[in-house]
Amino acid sequence: MSDWAPIAKEYDPLKAGSIDGTDEEPHDRAIWRAMLARYVPNKGVTGEPHLTLFVARLNLQTTEEKLKEVFSRYGDIRKIRLVRDLVTGFSKGYAFVEYKEERALLKAHRDANRLVIDQHEIFVDFELERTLKGWIPRRLGGGFGGKKESGQLRFGGRDRPFRKPINLPNVKNDFYGEGSSEKRNWSREGTRDWRTRDRDQERSRDKRWPDRERSWGWGDSERERDSKEERSRGRERKDRDRKDRDRDRSRDRDTKKQRDDDKHR
Repeated sequence: MSDWAPIAKEYDPLKAGSIDGTDEEPHDRAIWRAMLARYVPNKGVTGEPHLTLFVARLNLQTTEEKLKEVFSRYGDIRKIRLVRDLVTGFSKGYAFVEYKEERALLKAHRDANRLVIDQHEIFVDFELERTLKGWIPRRLGGGFGGKKESGQLRFGGRDRPFRKPINLPNVKNDFYGEGSSEKRNWSREGTRDWRTRDRDQERSRDKRWPDRERSWGWGDSERERDSKEERSRGRERKDRDRKDRDRDRSRDRDTKKQRDDDKHR
């Protein structure tokens, strides 16, 4: 478990089917199917895989021209391939965008994810078929993500990273450059000097004290709080009195109705 990470470094169908990547038995038939599958990446696909983005959840009406218009803002594009049905020619809702430079690829990967195109929020990730070892596509029970309704969620990808197991400390997800780059001021021995630590704590406490006084509402704020509480109690009394009056009117109407019924008998 020491090598646990929120993003899978190689594809394992059994781990992908587990919310924290620790399952030892498959929990649905699709995982069994993925474990038994022998998938070979499509050799007909050309282009540089490490400069290619996978773009999914597209509007079926979105065209290559629209994708080029959107993704060209991040850098020069070498090729766009919108995947279409071989029979109907209709879009399948996902595409691949190949850039000329890695800098453009990383910028699009960072900024284009969850972008709205043609009223659809898209999903953007690196191409995994040719770059992630052991990759199994969704149609064979693998892949990442998925819908809750299907009961076949797959974890370890950008959309649904692994959750931290209960018995592990917090692990930062730096796979996509999301971790903090802030440098800590450590002493030469590798631990902070205790005098520096105590001095920092005192300064932090002094900075927080004025804000704490304002939030606690001393002085005039305390009187304002009491006034608000009194108004609130007054509103509650009025509400109770109104409910009591409504209850009495309802009781009087019922009594009158009963009296009228007795007269007509």
